[in-house]
Amino acid sequence: MELNWQEMLFQFLGGLGIFLFSIKYMGDGLQKAAGDKLRDILDKYTTNPFMGVLVGIIVTVLIQSSSGTTVITVGLVSAGFMTLRQAIGVIMGANIGTTITAFIIGLDVGAYALPIMAIGAFLIFFFKKNSFKNVGEVIFGFGGLFLGLELMSGGMKPLRELQSFAELTVSMSDIPLLGVVVGTIFTLIVQSSSATVGILQGLYAENLIDLNAALPILFGDNIGTTITTVIASLGASVAAKRAAATHVLFNIVGTTLFMILLVPFTFYVEWLSGLLALDAKMQIAFAHGSFNIANTALQFPLIGAWALFVTKIIPGDDVTIEYKPKHLDYHFIEQSPAVAIGQAKEEVIRMGDFSVQGLTETYKYLTTGNKKHAETGYQIEDAINNLDRRITDYLIEVSSVNISPIESARHITLMETVGDIERIGDHFENIIELLDYRDINKVVLTEQAMEDLSDMFSLTIETVQKSIRALDTNDMKGARMVAEKEDLIDKMERTFRKNHILRLTEGKCTVQGGIVFVDIVSNLERIGDHAVNIAETILGKRSY
Repeated sequence: MELNWQEMLFQFLGGLGIFLFSIKYMGDGLQKAAGDKLRDILDKYTTNPFMGVLVGIIVTVLIQSSSGTTVITVGLVSAGFMTLRQAIGVIMGANIGTTITAFIIGLDVGAYALPIMAIGAFLIFFFKKNSFKNVGEVIFGFGGLFLGLELMSGGMKPLRELQSFAELTVSMSDIPLLGVVVGTIFTLIVQSSSATVGILQGLYAENLIDLNAALPILFGDNIGTTITTVIASLGASVAAKRAAATHVLFNIVGTTLFMILLVPFTFYVEWLSGLLALDAKMQIAFAHGSFNIANTALQFPLIGAWALFVTKIIPGDDVTIEYKPKHLDYHFIEQSPAVAIGQAKEEVIRMGDFSVQGLTETYKYLTTGNKKHAETGYQIEDAINNLDRRITDYLIEVSSVNISPIESARHITLMETVGDIERIGDHFENIIELLDYRDINKVVLTEQAMEDLSDMFSLTIETVQKSIRALDTNDMKGARMVAEKEDLIDKMERTFRKNHILRLTEGKCTVQGGIVFVDIVSNLERIGDHAVNIAETILGKRSY
C-alpha cells in the first residue's frame, strides 16, 4: 500500500497546530476566569518549598502549561520575589501539574469535539459578560484539544504500514535510550510536553508503539520541556539561571533514575492498568503522573542540596530588582502610627530611587540600543507598580486609625507622592516602547535630535533625583532647585519642538523619526512635571 505523505503530513501538522492553539486558548480562559492573579498567588503562598510544590501544581493546572509556570517563576526569582529554594519547589509542582493534560486527553471524547467547540463558540460570541466569554474560551479550547488529537491520530494511522517506522519502534523497545533522545528532541522542537505526550498517547492507542518504547519517550518529553525555562533565563539574573538549571537537572536525574528502574516501572504500569482497567491513553496518563509524583517525592528532600549545587556551578552575585517592600510593618499601624508613616516614607524614597534607576536604564537604551537596558527598565517599572499598590494599601490602613493633624499632613503628602512616582514609571516605560518601535521599524534619529534628547534626559534624571533627595531630607532649598530645573525642562521642550519642525521642513529628518522624537520629549517634560509636584509638597510645609 502506497502512503499519501502529503495527506498524512498535512493532517498531522494541522492537528498539532489546533492542539497547541487549543491548549493555550484553554489556559488563557482558565487564567482569566481565575482572576489573572497568578503571580500574586506565586508570590504570596510560596512561603516554603512544600507550599511551592502545591502552588506549582495549582497554577499549572490553571494555565495548562508547566512551561508557563516555570517561566513566571524564573521571572519572580529574577525580580527578587522568590528565593531559589521556593522556586525549586514550584518547578517540581509544575511537573506534577502538567500531567493533568494527559488525564484530560485520556477521557477520549474526540467524537464530541465539534459540539463541545460549538458550545464554547456560542458562549464567546453571544454573551457580553466576560465571565461567560472566559468559560467559553475554556470549553472551546477543551473541544479543540480533542479535535487536534483526532486529526493527529488520523495522520499517524498509516504509519503502521511503514516498515521503517516499525523498525524504529522495535529499536526504541530494544534500546530505551533511543526513546529518551526521540522524546527530548521532539519536545525541544514543539516546546510543549503536553503536545508530545498527547501524540505519544495517540501512537500507543493505535498500537503503533509498545509500552517498552513509550515510557522512555515519556521520560524524554520531560527533559525536552525544560528548553522554555532555559530560554526564559537567558539574559536574566544569576538566580533565574540557577532556577532554570535546577529544572533541567531535576528532570535529567529523574529520567536517569527511572531508566535504571525501567523494568519494575513497566511492570507497575501494567499492574495498574489491569487493576483499574485503564485504556491505552489512560495508561500513559497514569505513567506520566506516577513518574512526576515519584520523581518529586524522591528529590524533594534534596531541595537544599540542589540549591547549593547550582550556586556552585553557576557562580556570581545575585543582582535582582527587589519588588517586595522592605520597610512596611503592619504591627506599627495600631501601636505607633507615626512610626508607620515614617516606614511608609522610607518605602516611598526607595520607590523614588527606582524611578531614577528606571530613567537611567531608559537613557542607556536610547544611547546604546542594548535590549538588556530595556528589559531592566520594564522590570523596574513593574517593581514601581508593585510598590505603588503595597504602599497605597499600607497608607489606607494607616488612615483608618486616629492620627494627629501633623501626621495626617505627612500621610497626604506620601499618598500624593506615590502617585507621582508611579506616573514617572509609566512615562519612562512609554519611552522604552517608543525606542522599541524605533528599532523594529529601523527609524533613524538625526545627530542633532540625539544630542537634544541626551541633554533633556540628563536634566530630567537630575531633576527627579533632586526631588527624591529633597523629599528624603525635607530640603526646602533642594525643592526650589527642582522647580527651577523643571522650568528649564519646559523651555527645552518648546525649543526642541521648534528645532524639530525646522529639521522636518528642511527634509533633514523623516516623519517617523520626528514622531518618535516629539513623543520622547513630551514624556520627559511630563516626568519633569511630576518631579516638581513632589517638590511642591515639600514647599507647602515648613515641617515634615
